[in-house]
Amino acid sequence: MMGAFFYLTAFLASSALFPNGAAGGIQGASAQYLLGLGIGDITGPVVETNMMGYASLGQTDTGLHMRQRSRAFIIADGSAPQNRIVFINADIAMGDTGVRRSIVSELSTQFPGVYTNDNIAFVGTHQHSGVGGYLEDLLPQVTSLGYVKQTADAIVAGTVLAVQRAHSNLAPGRLSLGNTTILDANINRSPTAYLQNPVAERARYQFDQDKDMTLLRFDDNSGKARGFLSFFATALRTEALVPQNNTLVSGDNKGMAAFLYESSVEPDSAPGNTSFVAGFTQANVGDTSPNTLGAFCESPGQEWDGQACDPVHSTCGGTVQDCHGRGPGFRTSDFESNRIIGNLQFQGAQKIMNGPLNPVSGTVKSVHAYMNMATHTFTLPNGTSVSTCPAALGFSFAGGTTDGPGAFDFVQGDNSTTQNPFWELVKGAVTPLPSNEQKACQSPKPILLNTGFAHTPYDWSPSTVDVQMLRVGNFVMLIMPGELTTMAGRRMRLEALRTKLISSGVLGQNAYVVIAGPANTYAHYVTTPEEYAAQRYEGASTIFGQWTLDSYIDKYSSMVPFLADKATGSPPTDAAPAEQTSKAISLQTGVVFDAAPIGKKFGSVLTDVNSTPYHTGDTVHAQFVGANPRNNLRLESTFLSVEQLVSGNQWKVVRTDSHPSTIYRWNRTNTVLGTSTVDITWTIESGTPAGSYRIRYFGDSKPLIGSISSFTGTSGTFTVA
Repeated sequence: MMGAFFYLTAFLASSALFPNGAAGGIQGASAQYLLGLGIGDITGPVVETNMMGYASLGQTDTGLHMRQRSRAFIIADGSAPQNRIVFINADIAMGDTGVRRSIVSELSTQFPGVYTNDNIAFVGTHQHSGVGGYLEDLLPQVTSLGYVKQTADAIVAGTVLAVQRAHSNLAPGRLSLGNTTILDANINRSPTAYLQNPVAERARYQFDQDKDMTLLRFDDNSGKARGFLSFFATALRTEALVPQNNTLVSGDNKGMAAFLYESSVEPDSAPGNTSFVAGFTQANVGDTSPNTLGAFCESPGQEWDGQACDPVHSTCGGTVQDCHGRGPGFRTSDFESNRIIGNLQFQGAQKIMNGPLNPVSGTVKSVHAYMNMATHTFTLPNGTSVSTCPAALGFSFAGGTTDGPGAFDFVQGDNSTTQNPFWELVKGAVTPLPSNEQKACQSPKPILLNTGFAHTPYDWSPSTVDVQMLRVGNFVMLIMPGELTTMAGRRMRLEALRTKLISSGVLGQNAYVVIAGPANTYAHYVTTPEEYAAQRYEGASTIFGQWTLDSYIDKYSSMVPFLADKATGSPPTDAAPAEQTSKAISLQTGVVFDAAPIGKKFGSVLTDVNSTPYHTGDTVHAQFVGANPRNNLRLESTFLSVEQLVSGNQWKVVRTDSHPSTIYRWNRTNTVLGTSTVDITWTIESGTPAGSYRIRYFGDSKPLIGSISSFTGTSGTFTVA
């Protein structure tokens, strides 16, 4: 989700029809696959960098809650290993064309002819607590002050490492499928738009958001579980009372779910170092929210304070600023809702893994093409010829959502042609004014940002997107370059693609079809035409016009024959999008230098732990003389450790910066002098053994002249009773 207000401010300031799990386990499933699983650390700069998701200028990261990771899953046909797929599930907001291009380049160079542009899927969990600046189009770079190479490089390096690790442990194994219903983990944040869909269509579904989790289980040849890929739609927006207040980098609720599952299987392994890999993948997430209590007005002193927001426009007293979604733990702590929603997904996956599953058998196939969405003309089933449009964002885009409200006088659900004259003037200064042809194509969306015609200094929005499908036996993954709403996803995967796969004879009635995204390219939202007409946030952010969903259905359906067992060749494709990373502008200032206060050294303890014993639920705190963590991202390592004295003078690491019970915060105390502090906290979990502990801080300092050097700080010893 992006906030147009912040882009405008920056520019003005600077210029289930799929089957349920049947009775019976996976016994008898042949070991016809080669399976590989791996994890890599992709955490970028955790301070002084805008976070990706809300596009809020004020949401600049100040530390670390949990590291971001990529999880790679390789499936190869045992009898024809050249037929293989790589599914990358990354703890980032969305896939990106430039980052994927780099990943494909590295992997195809290291493994020529094995991993290619066709069989690599780069899927983001759509988390909103990660490091920004990595997307190659200009629009999402605005609030991060341009392109942040350090973020992109970390994602590429960690993802390639995850695939390398998965490749190195390829071994014969079995696959099986199951699903379950998860309640209380999502709601529809735009229910009035959902209601615009036909009554008869809505009557086929119990909920106005998908409650099913589908899971693909990976076993070794003996039947021991090695990991899984799960698919469930709930947005990732870790929130306090106001979501954008979070400035700690985290894996969000899907990263939390992965941590919970992997640590439950291998409790003695450090996070990111487990052999068991748990993938929690996003599905048709466009109109879902984890703020399951609903949206309410936070307007102290106003008569509407505490009341539900206006359902059509998501306003309080006529404006959107005070309308906020509430997660199940929003009054408890910054990350309690994150934990609750993550735990619900963990429990759902656990239920599937422990229950009966259906064996998967059949060939492995991948199909990929590029589609120019600015000019895609096709024919609807009723014979009408229609076309998508060059990208544009509507006025309601700037209204934001109940997960992250916009500003000024923008609201959702407004598709009137009479807008505030000021914004009519301003929008022409930001992007080119739309032509009559563009207005007609995007109708009934009133255009605010005509990004498809903005190419200075480089493209603001994508025009060409990746379309991709992966098949493993009777399981097909639609790799989508955008965020589909609930009904858009149902129309695509169930009514269109699953039907096409069966009717064309590619798969039988046991076909499973899932959506995974936003992946490969970020092309914003995909609504139904009926939802598009409502012009809430999702419709206003469906950048290619009202026929966006139908164009994807048309293209993906045309690619179905290439998934058949004996299919050869590739589908028709448009030209690949032009590379833009080399043109990227970055206005982020690098680290100039670090310095310690007079009489102190880097790592010196400024505030030590208490001498009195701590107990379960207490928070241990220590403050150190710090240095900028951008000097060294410490990928595959940690900025902190909690250590237990186990015998004599031997210390055992029991917690790192990847555990949700620890928090690392960095604060610049004097820009001129180059001084900073680091605060490390550990909230003691239930079941922590009594004993002696200490906190250690690992940093790297940059002198004004010379090389970066590492240092360590160590707190005093404290007791857990």
